Amino acid sequence: MKDYSPCWRQLKWGDLATLEYGKGLRGYQAAKSRYPVYGTNGLIGWHDTALCKKPGIIIGRKGAYRGVHLSKTPFFVIDTAFYLNLLSNEVDLTWAYYQLINFDINKIDSGSAIPSTSREAFYQIPVLLPPLLTQRKIAAILSAYDDLTENNMRRIAILEEMARSLYREWFVHFRFPGHEKIRMVESEMGLIPEGWEVNTLENLGTIVTGKTPSKLVFEYFNEAYMPFVKTPDLHGNIFCIQTEEYLSEQGALSQKNKTIPPNSLCVNCIGAKSGAVSITTFQCQTNQQINSMILEEKYLREFLFFALVGLKETIHQYGSNGATMVNLNKGKFGALRTIYPEQSILMRFHELTYPMFEEIKALQLKNLNLRQTRDLLLPKLISGEVDVEGLDIRVEGGEG
Repeated sequence: MKDYSPCWRQLKWGDLATLEYGKGLRGYQAAKSRYPVYGTNGLIGWHDTALCKKPGIIIGRKGAYRGVHLSKTPFFVIDTAFYLNLLSNEVDLTWAYYQLINFDINKIDSGSAIPSTSREAFYQIPVLLPPLLTQRKIAAILSAYDDLTENNMRRIAILEEMARSLYREWFVHFRFPGHEKIRMVESEMGLIPEGWEVNTLENLGTIVTGKTPSKLVFEYFNEAYMPFVKTPDLHGNIFCIQTEEYLSEQGALSQKNKTIPPNSLCVNCIGAKSGAVSITTFQCQTNQQINSMILEEKYLREFLFFALVGLKETIHQYGSNGATMVNLNKGKFGALRTIYPEQSILMRFHELTYPMFEEIKALQLKNLNLRQTRDLLLPKLISGEVDVEGLDIRVEGGEG
C-alpha cells in the first residue's frame, strides 16, 4: 500500500489503480437476481453471482460512448467494460468515481477499429490526490446531490406506477367507477364498455412529424432560441424538460409549421428504441424520427400518454422491419387505433392523475437543477479550487 502525505499530490491513475477485465455472460437481461450486471454504458441486467465482491467503479471498454458508473453493491461486469481495482486504502472509492466522471473517458482510445478504452492510456491520466479526509468531504458534498436525485427518482417511479395502475384498472380491465352497471359490447378491438369507441390517433389531436433544418445553413443552429427535440431527449423521461440541441430563431422560422406547444405527446417512431413517449414542457420542434400529437383537449394528456405507451410494440414493429429501420410516417401513425372511453370517465381519470403528473414534472425539474449544480461544483471540488479542508462535514469512515 502507498502511504500518501497529508497534502495534494500530482500522480497518475496507474499509481492508484488497475483496470480489470469483465467476463462474458449470457442470460442476464431477463434474470431477476441479486447482483447488478454492468456493460460499457451502465446497468444492463442482473445475475446470481458477483464478479467483483464489493462496491466498485465500472468503466466502459468498447463502443463510441463509454461511461463511468458506481455500484454501491457487489456486481458483475461483462466483457465490454472494466472495473477499477484500487491499489491503496488511501483512495476513497466515491471520490475516485467523481474524479473519473470529471474526465471524458471517451477521449482515450486504443486505436482499434471499434473505439476502445486503452488501459495503458488510462494509467497515464493525471490525477490530483488530496488527503483521504479531504477526499471523503468532497465525496460527501457531491453525493448529497446524487442522493437527493436518486430519492426523487424513486418518488417519480412510485407516482408513475400509481397512475399506470389506475389506467390499467380502468382502461385495460374495465373496472372503472360504475362499471358494474355498464354492459360490454363487441368492437373491432374486442369487448369494450357500451358507450365507448375505438378511435384513431389522428381524430384525437393534430399529428406533426418533425423535420431537421438543413445543417448546411449555419444560421439555423447558431443560437439557443428554440429547443430541438431528438430521440435521446425522450428516453426515460415522462416529461421532456431539456434538449441537447437548439434552433436559432431563423432555423425555427424556416419550418414554423413544425412547432409544437407544451403538453404535446412526442413519440419516437424509428429504430430499436421506437415507441418512447414523452410530454413536452416548452414550445419546441423535433427531428423527423418523432411524431407528435397536439391534443384537442387537455384532459386527454394522461390517458393518451399511457395509451401510446401501450402501443409501443405496434410502433416498434412498424419502425423496425427486419434488418432495416423504417420511420413510421404521419399517416400510419395517425391511423393507429386506441379505445376511447366515455368523456366523463376520461375527465375523472384526468382529475385523479393530473396532480401525479405535475408532481413528476416538478421532481424532474428539481433533478435537472440538482445535476446542473453538482456538475458546476464537481470540477471546482476535484481541482481544489473550492477548499473543503476547513469545513465541518461528517463523513463515513472518518471525522469531519
